[in-house]
Amino acid sequence: MCRIAGLVDFLNPIAESKHRVEQMCYLQKHGGPDDGGIFVSEDCHLVLGNRRLSLLDLGKEGHMPMSYNNQYHITYNGEIYNHLVLKNELISLGHKFSNKTDTEIILAAFSQWGELSFQKLKGMFAFALFDSIEKELYLVRDAAGIKPLYYLMNDSGLGFASEVRALQSSINDDSIEKKWPIYFMAYGHLPEPITTFSAIKPLPKGFFLKYSFASKKYHFQSISHFSYSSQIKDASFAHEEVEKVLSEAVNSHLLADAPIGVFLSGGLDSGIIASIASDTKKQQLNSLSIYFEEEKYSEKKYQDMMIQQLNCNYHQLLLKESDFENSFPEILNSMDLPSCDGINTWFISKHAAEKGLKAVLSGLGGDELFGGYPSFNRLHASYYLQKLPNFIKMAGKRSALKRLSRTSYLRLDGLKGIYLFLRGHFSPYEIAQQLGAYENDIWNCLDELPNIVQIDTSNDKNAASWMEFNLYMQNQLLRDADIMGMKHGVEIRVPFLDDGVVRMANKIENKIKYKGKYPKQFLIDTFHHRLPKEIWDRPKMGFSFPFSQWLAKNNYAKQLMMEGNQMSQKKYQSFMEGKLHWSHLMTLMIMNHRKVI
Repeated sequence: MCRIAGLVDFLNPIAESKHRVEQMCYLQKHGGPDDGGIFVSEDCHLVLGNRRLSLLDLGKEGHMPMSYNNQYHITYNGEIYNHLVLKNELISLGHKFSNKTDTEIILAAFSQWGELSFQKLKGMFAFALFDSIEKELYLVRDAAGIKPLYYLMNDSGLGFASEVRALQSSINDDSIEKKWPIYFMAYGHLPEPITTFSAIKPLPKGFFLKYSFASKKYHFQSISHFSYSSQIKDASFAHEEVEKVLSEAVNSHLLADAPIGVFLSGGLDSGIIASIASDTKKQQLNSLSIYFEEEKYSEKKYQDMMIQQLNCNYHQLLLKESDFENSFPEILNSMDLPSCDGINTWFISKHAAEKGLKAVLSGLGGDELFGGYPSFNRLHASYYLQKLPNFIKMAGKRSALKRLSRTSYLRLDGLKGIYLFLRGHFSPYEIAQQLGAYENDIWNCLDELPNIVQIDTSNDKNAASWMEFNLYMQNQLLRDADIMGMKHGVEIRVPFLDDGVVRMANKIENKIKYKGKYPKQFLIDTFHHRLPKEIWDRPKMGFSFPFSQWLAKNNYAKQLMMEGNQMSQKKYQSFMEGKLHWSHLMTLMIMNHRKVI
């Protein structure tokens, strides 16, 4: 796992480009503390940079950027979980390898199959691959969008990096996206393709960008995507196959030459991953948990139940309010793109790093695939509410009650309107008031982007799955996991998002996959033999902290809100009166932190 950067610049000296890429890498060093390198192609005006977090082949042989046959050169961030299978196939075709990394397999695969090789890669990845003979550069990103990759095109060429701040800082492009606060106040994150800079865009997941040095032109091409079907109609077969593919995924995700562990929150998904990992790993597994003095939020008793069943070295951290108080400013500074959450991941990743771990498995993805959120039961009613006349949907837009004010979002078509109705932070009326803008301009902005594919919302369960997978998980949970984990030099791996697991889950008929009185009943029925009943027979808590209490007493939070405009100060008062959710307060605090309001 690494951080990558690169620059194609036809207008400036190559020495200047090299310096800029070195600066880009320096700004991302937290995500690659073990090693760094630069590759330069003077005739193509290209510089590739890398900061490495060593997990496979820890020696110098794994140094990046890496070259193969003096023709192919790569800077790479990620893990290819089927790399040993590909390696054996490539060896049978006559290829030879000089190290044990998955990086060299990507290069050899491309030399053998060209662009088709990208479809063979199963894992989480974002990389830039340069063919020095054909004079072509490829930027590639995995189908689930687990790893980030941002790019910028301008008159001088192309730039890219794993983090927006590195790319913007080193390309001297200060074109701030003036509309980003609108999206942030609506979503609580920035939905792709929006970033804080108008010229910087995320490479779409499951795509590659091909840049030709001869023509100085580029195009995008899809590699892979996920879709839904009802191929699997037998419940027993479905349970057997999911247990099989998830066990295989966990096994492959445990592959590392560096210390590895698993997050153990005390919930269903992390319990399943930890149980499989404990059985699979030859050496004792490391588990990591956080608990609190505030019993309402602490899941220690459930963590203890799982620990008793696992063959693991367990590490439990009592996180106190004073820890939050001392770390809060640093956490805000750790964010790349703004997010209303991620604080929990920052602390658990810090805990992992302090225990000497470089990679940790997470249960992220189980909720999105198997129906763990309230939206799976609420989307059906939302679909019919969306059919009401606009004047009814807009009637409560000024209401202090979120359920009423957010109903106005249903005037937006499809899943965009439903998502914002169910998960939106502030209504367009509130956003206009906060930003001193016209409400119609807010509506036009939100209607324009993001472009969401047309999904049959009457098929409510799979529509909810698609919505949570591609909006909430993609733009908030995965981004938080990457940024906050890599801030501490910790790679967060997500077995539920393994290609085989996602495709298997998406093939299961709805009445099997979503059947039962419990959320994620399918997972409970599949893995109940691995878990104490108390783990799944209880209300869902999520991976959350006592934020409301802590933020209400946090001096830095108060300072940020008081430094904002009058509307910001009123919202802070609403929060102190228990009328505003902590995550919505976080949205405003981050905007104040970035000097927006």
